[in-house]
Amino acid sequence: MLILAGDIGGTKTLLQIAKFDENNNKTILNEQRYVSAEWNDLTDMASEFLTDVIKERGSIALHSACFGIAGPVTGRQGWVTNLSWELDADKMEGALGIPKIRLINDFAAVGYGLEALGPDDIIELQAGQPAEHAPCALIGAGTGLGQGILVWQDDHYEVMSSEGGHCDFAPVDDEQIELLSYLIERFGHVSYERVCCGRGLVNIYEFLRDKIPAAESESMKEAMTNGDPAAAVSIAGLKGSDELASQAMHIFAKIYGQQAGNLALTCMSGGGVYIAGGIAPKVIDKLKDGTLTTAFNAKGRMVKLTEVMPVRVVMNPNVGLMGAALAASRL
Repeated sequence: MLILAGDIGGTKTLLQIAKFDENNNKTILNEQRYVSAEWNDLTDMASEFLTDVIKERGSIALHSACFGIAGPVTGRQGWVTNLSWELDADKMEGALGIPKIRLINDFAAVGYGLEALGPDDIIELQAGQPAEHAPCALIGAGTGLGQGILVWQDDHYEVMSSEGGHCDFAPVDDEQIELLSYLIERFGHVSYERVCCGRGLVNIYEFLRDKIPAAESESMKEAMTNGDPAAAVSIAGLKGSDELASQAMHIFAKIYGQQAGNLALTCMSGGGVYIAGGIAPKVIDKLKDGTLTTAFNAKGRMVKLTEVMPVRVVMNPNVGLMGAALAASRL
């Protein structure tokens, strides 16, 4: 079975041709990276990719395709949030000559990809006592805060998409209450995404800086102005070279653990909690110091539930593409 898989983002797109055998073992045949903004739509990009593959390999017969999209998907249609692309699976089937095409949200693709990960793709923060076929929770901070729930159906996990990252931020201590008040003045509504994503880390830093303006170092002021603010905070925080950045990283990791625990209780994720997204692998040393898991288990009378749930960090950046390929093979 030959399939086409895609990880479609506003910045870059990865396309892949893979072969699945009768035992569901995958072999990657071709893979190409594209700058998304250089194309008018996904159909044109995929068409050129397939043309190049045919030139190299000769005629190919694709069984199906699945594209994980950085944007909302409703039924057979979807669109990429940061591009003008509007996707229609029915039209794409005709244009590309592929019998079956499925569109899924990019974070749903990450959920499907968990099944394809190996031991080296995951770092365990809490061993727990996983229950076979129990629901799993998926959370990932990156540009935003993605969330999902995995439910066992037949012989594999199906992914239920969620917009839980936009739920109201609930502070757990005096400092976070101050943070919430600060952000309410700026944004009105304050969700977990306001404090648990790349921009959220910057929001936390700016809260600490504005609380004590004299505490900001000249080096951080320059880095925040001339570079990537989120990267500046995370790098200085991990190195311990700046006090405000270190405090911001600590608050960020704590809030990350809090919301991961909230999601775990919401879906009773006895199968485990997976932390994905682009930020976790970059700040893994902070996540491993116990800040996240302590906050994860700070659930009062429910600690007996959370402390037996495995907590794992996904380190493989291609998990979304792996999930799209697996979803395509099941069509």
